[in-house]
Amino acid sequence: MTKNKLEGISFFERYLTVWVALCMVAGVAIGQYMPQIPTFLGQFEYANVSIPIAILIWLMIYPMMMKVDFHSVVNVGKNPKGLYVTWVTNWLIKPFTMFAIAYVFFFYIFKQWISPEIAKSYLAGAILLGAAPCTAMVFVWSHLTKGNAAYTVVQVATNDLIILVAFTPIVAFLLGIGGVTIPWDTLILSVVLFVVIPLVAGILTRHFVVNAKGVKYFESNFIPKFQNITIGGLLLTLIIIFSFQGKVILQNPLHILLIAVPLTIQTIFIFALAYLASKWLKLPHCIAAPAGMIGASNFFELSVAVAIALFGTGSPVALATIVGVLVEVPVMLMLVRFANRTEHWFPKA
Repeated sequence: MTKNKLEGISFFERYLTVWVALCMVAGVAIGQYMPQIPTFLGQFEYANVSIPIAILIWLMIYPMMMKVDFHSVVNVGKNPKGLYVTWVTNWLIKPFTMFAIAYVFFFYIFKQWISPEIAKSYLAGAILLGAAPCTAMVFVWSHLTKGNAAYTVVQVATNDLIILVAFTPIVAFLLGIGGVTIPWDTLILSVVLFVVIPLVAGILTRHFVVNAKGVKYFESNFIPKFQNITIGGLLLTLIIIFSFQGKVILQNPLHILLIAVPLTIQTIFIFALAYLASKWLKLPHCIAAPAGMIGASNFFELSVAVAIALFGTGSPVALATIVGVLVEVPVMLMLVRFANRTEHWFPKA
């Protein structure tokens, strides 16, 4: 591996797949053998959003937000092709391919293991995941692929605006039922916590440090101090999430595997679609990689919250959305590695 490839890659990033696997196992073990810990942490929740998890996600996002230069945000409009890729993939393709892939697997390929009633519930959970593109975690994936921070912020922000008007009708249409309601407090709180607050904090930090010490100090000395905070926040988040869901995972091993198959196929397919479309449009890698990541990953906080609100905590629908969390991190890490290895496919920024 050359010096350029090693540059900026920390010890945690280099072996991230290993740490993620260990944290998932640790989280399940804590949920099974020390249930008092997730019970205690579960008390700190507002609008279906776990406050401890929200704080850790904030820590993940804050370092990347410090890289955002407002001049770059303004210039995003000069090259909107990456935004078009994101919007078309997330809203005109992703929900419907998720429905089609999940339907084929749950009702046909896996019909000897899944009853029609359960298949219908798992399909509903898959639809909720497919109709909610990622908000928070995409900043982590963008960070790991050295994505353009300003462009990623605009991609996420515009998707959040589209969620406000498109999520409910798409889910209602695909579920075939009326009266689907969004927990608006969950959605708005998530956007404020995971986008607005860290963005404002990052921009203010950048402003004061650059004014005091200069751009060179900020980029060469200040930013590197936060390099492992994003990864540390991700690993601690996984431990907490899987401690909450440990019993559910252990009680449904076969069905979790069956649900994971179509979700994994969908994730890889959507990433490939957006990534190759970006290549065809000759976008730079720092825009193409986040464009693929934001479509492939899901806004699982919203999906789980809606599943619980509509169908109940112990429903198969909620289980399917939880499996989305289980599948997402390992698959997205694989896609991050693929994106980094194919950087040469794209023109220089």
